Amino acid sequence: MTKPPRPQLEPRGRKVKILATTGPACADADTLRRLFRAGADAFRVNMSHGEHERHAQTIRTIRALEKEFNRPIAILCDLQGPKLRVGSFADGKAIIAHGARFTLDRDKAPGDATRVELPHPEIFEIVEPGQSLLINDGKIRLKVKEVESDAIHCVAEVGGVISDRKGVNVPDAEIPIPALTEKDRKDLAFAIEHGADWIGLSFVQRPADLEEARRLMRGRGALCAKIEKPQAVSRLDEIIALADGVMVARGDLGVELRPEEVPPLQKKIVNATRLTGKPVIVATQMLESMIESPAPTRAEVSDVANAVYDGADAVMLSAETAAGNWPEEAVLMMDAIARQVENDEGYRQRVRLLETPPEATVADALAHACMNIADTIALGSIAVFTSSGSSARRVARERPAVPVMVLTPSVVVARRLALLWGAHAVATRDIGSFEEMIAKAKRMALRHGLGEAGTDLAVMAGVPFGKAGATNLVHVVKVVGDELEKYRGSAA
Repeated sequence: MTKPPRPQLEPRGRKVKILATTGPACADADTLRRLFRAGADAFRVNMSHGEHERHAQTIRTIRALEKEFNRPIAILCDLQGPKLRVGSFADGKAIIAHGARFTLDRDKAPGDATRVELPHPEIFEIVEPGQSLLINDGKIRLKVKEVESDAIHCVAEVGGVISDRKGVNVPDAEIPIPALTEKDRKDLAFAIEHGADWIGLSFVQRPADLEEARRLMRGRGALCAKIEKPQAVSRLDEIIALADGVMVARGDLGVELRPEEVPPLQKKIVNATRLTGKPVIVATQMLESMIESPAPTRAEVSDVANAVYDGADAVMLSAETAAGNWPEEAVLMMDAIARQVENDEGYRQRVRLLETPPEATVADALAHACMNIADTIALGSIAVFTSSGSSARRVARERPAVPVMVLTPSVVVARRLALLWGAHAVATRDIGSFEEMIAKAKRMALRHGLGEAGTDLAVMAGVPFGKAGATNLVHVVKVVGDELEKYRGSAA
């Protein structure tokens, strides 16, 4: 028999995943390949920029990488969401003096140093005196003094240069606008049509914001709720319950909150999501200086390291890979930081500071048992057979000491799990018997570098096979010397 092809890429050697954003700096196939080889486990397609034709080409290139390296890759299409912006200025910009009065109104005439159009009637309906309005990512801070039907009169607590179409944030109020704009609906239809594994929903304020996206997705793709509004934080548990995953989008969250409020909120969001076993991504400005510099600041390195110590499933690169001068170096650096943290002798204790008590279910009890087995004996990996990915999430929630080899007949599930902590997903034919399950677990462990002769494997599955939600057994098996020869002679 012919020898089956071995994977061209060794296991990552780390459990946290890296999500890299695509863009002009990595538009060509060669650069995307180098980013993948450097350590990117998933790619984010930012629907705020670029045309559908370019995004379609990017998705095709990523799918080609899957075939080339025999490894599932997650694609997250990130929707822009509603953008609130001021109008234009007569000279393209103006200077608002500190302490000066400034008005936002419905007059379409070009603005100046005293006023500008605000083409969003929703804001006029909800804003009240004493609240703040932030412009240009918070660089300008206005305090509302008086509200009329067609004008919001403010005083500039922090002035500065204001220019055409700068963004507006309203941190003190829930804005009655849907999370999906007309552009988002078109982008969502495109993403689903092109097989996106995850959809990032921006500016979620309330649980209902996820409902329309769910309806339009019709069961295709997984939904990631981006937490970037204070209003979402107040309803965090409800939002997590309705989403398939969560992103801590620190950019806008850091605009609408005081800087010192963001770190504890990040930990709160990570912990709350981890309790559910759903993937949680920490994003924005992680290695920001590497947009222009080949090396990060020490503070950025500590920032990434803290997210890894906290047990985040994934850490994300934004402009560092999308538009920076050093995209490959940014991925290599994030990979190096993650490896260093996970090799720290105190990492296992730190990542389990959050208690994740199992629910009163057989599947949760077995997942917890897998963690204890890995702590007690030298396992090569935990092999999880799953059709939906649920069992894999339960095991990963425990943050076991060894990799989680996920064996699933669904390539869709395998791709989604590319954002799950510790998971090495393999799309493979389903099993029909206990003996076949054990043989396949050994074979795949050898093939994917997650076990070798003399290695023990913990195998978690459900009987009868092929039935979702039937996880009911854990079996520990040793890979013996002649298994390698059996593997070499097998093509399945």
